[in-house]
Order: sequence, then C-alpha cells, then structure tokens
Amino acid sequence: MQFQGSIHQFPKEIKVLIAVFLVVLSIGFYTGLTFVNETTSTSPEGIEANYNGNESDEDAKVMKFKKSKREILTLVHNHILSLSINFFIVSLLLSTTSINMRLKYFLMVEPLISVLLTFGGIYMLWLGISWMKYVIMISGMLMTASFIVATSIIFMQLLKKQSKVS
Repeated sequence: MQFQGSIHQFPKEIKVLIAVFLVVLSIGFYTGLTFVNETTSTSPEGIEANYNGNESDEDAKVMKFKKSKREILTLVHNHILSLSINFFIVSLLLSTTSINMRLKYFLMVEPLISVLLTFGGIYMLWLGISWMKYVIMISGMLMTASFIVATSIIFMQLLKKQSKVS
C-alpha cells in the first residue's frame, strides 16, 4: 500500500479536520512546554529539583519537595501513554506526506524514543541517578524539535495544491 504523497489527495474536509486537530494538539503540546519551563526553569538543576526537591537549598525562591512514588508513577504513566498516542497519530499523518524517506522515518520514530528516554529518565532521576537530568533535557529538546518539524511539514503539505493528473 502506497502512502507517500497521499495527503495531497485527501478530500478538503479531511484536510480541514487534520489541520484543526494539529492546531489543538499543538496548543496542548506548547502549553505543556510552558508548564515545564515554569516548573524546571529549563535547566538540569531545575529538572532535578522539580522531581527530587530542593530542601537543602536555603536560597531557593520556591521550596520543592521530592515527589512521592505515586506522583512519579502517575506522571510517567500518563505522559508515556498520552504522548505515545499523540506521536503515533502525527506519525501516521506524516507517513502520507511526500518528503524524503529518511527524514520521514526519523521524524516518525525519534519522538517515541524520546518519550521513553524523557519519562523513563525522570523515573531514573527520581531513583537517584542524577546524570539522567541531561538525558531528560536532550531527549525533551529532540522530542520538541521533532514535533515542530513534523507538524510544520504536515501543515505545509495540507496547504499544497493537488497536482492534476490527466
């Protein structure tokens, strides 16, 4: 079955549905990034303090306490399930675009790997493996970059006029 380039042939109503879905999904994704920025200051130390607390830092502006096992498991569980579904849907949509196959494969697989590294890393950081904060930060940036590139490509391909075949 050939999916390459089929997005150009989708009916207008399906293209509109996909575009609206991507807008809503992007609002949710970027809201989550804003929350991450607020809670971690997007720094390795901020990431560690957010999950393991900062009680020993007397100069901390906001006192944070180590998350309970229940909180960490809920966070990891919810994010892995929801983000894997979101990225799976984005990957299905991306599979219908007419972009370079290697780039397509990368953008389809990388975010799912980053979900595991980011949220598995959060759990491992919580367990006390402090160098995981760097894995979390790098995989989170890759996941975000992949999301931005993939959704941008899908939007551009949705707007591309269907070529007439006679």
